[in-house]
Amino acid sequence: MARPTERPSLIADIGGTNARFALCAPDGTTRNEIVLACADYAGPAEAAKAYLGKAASITTPTAGAFAVASPVTGDAIDMTNHPWTFSVETVREQLGFKTLQIINDFSAIALAIPHLDPTGLQAVGTGRAEPECPIAVLGPGTGLGVSGLVPCGAEWHVLATEGGHVTMAPFTDRESAILSVLRKNGHVSAEHVISGPGLVNLYQAICVLEGQSAKPDMTPETITTRAQKSGHRICRESLDTFCAMLGTVAADLCLSLGARGGVYIAGGIVPKLGQTFIDSHFRTRFQTKGRFSDYLRAVPTYVITHPLPAFVGLAALNRAP
Repeated sequence: MARPTERPSLIADIGGTNARFALCAPDGTTRNEIVLACADYAGPAEAAKAYLGKAASITTPTAGAFAVASPVTGDAIDMTNHPWTFSVETVREQLGFKTLQIINDFSAIALAIPHLDPTGLQAVGTGRAEPECPIAVLGPGTGLGVSGLVPCGAEWHVLATEGGHVTMAPFTDRESAILSVLRKNGHVSAEHVISGPGLVNLYQAICVLEGQSAKPDMTPETITTRAQKSGHRICRESLDTFCAMLGTVAADLCLSLGARGGVYIAGGIVPKLGQTFIDSHFRTRFQTKGRFSDYLRAVPTYVITHPLPAFVGLAALNRAP
């Protein structure tokens, strides 16, 4: 039981679909994890109050640290893939907190990397992490999150980026054709194809190229299930393309950051793919880069299988002086 002077903090990982809450003790341990649907609440303060009403806590928190799926450039937060807009200061006041830290969700995941146990990681391919080198972090979910860690002496500096919105580049003629279909609706970012909605976009574009009508009720889960279990040709190509394009973006990020410390993949999609992802074209695409193929072949890539890596990062933030 926490002493009165050691109140837990409220931590939250708020994405475009769900908000995950927990209480974090001063030593970094977490408890009372609960997942709430963002659509059920008017904003983060209302969701947090609902959580606190459900969580069994002897000591009410007076501080919080939230990770949100949006740029964090000041007090005003406008979530990228959810209609919530809010003021950090207003939420702090509504919750009665003394302090409230808000960081990007993938910044929180990046903070977790130095603290993750090897059992929370799945290697994809070979390679060896070089010490004191930058680390790249990315992952598809409702959107495509991107971050990185840069060594600064004995500490790590987290990069808060919006790298998921870079322009998607094709690697093959087939990918060029797919992107050409999607470009009819405007700019095609990496997130536009490497995310849950992006998987549906790929499916619909491939249907156009195949002269078939896209089924209107297709979801990312349906496409993935049909690709894995029934071998549905268009669903299978959609998932294969998704994994390969993730390899392209991961390789570009690795080269841009000089991330010889490794590339880590998180998010709500890839960890669920299991062996399908390991057997996909991801790693081959990642290390096929012309004169820099050997450079990338030496870089390890991992899937983060820990169920709540953002909580690990927020706990580390909570412990920081």
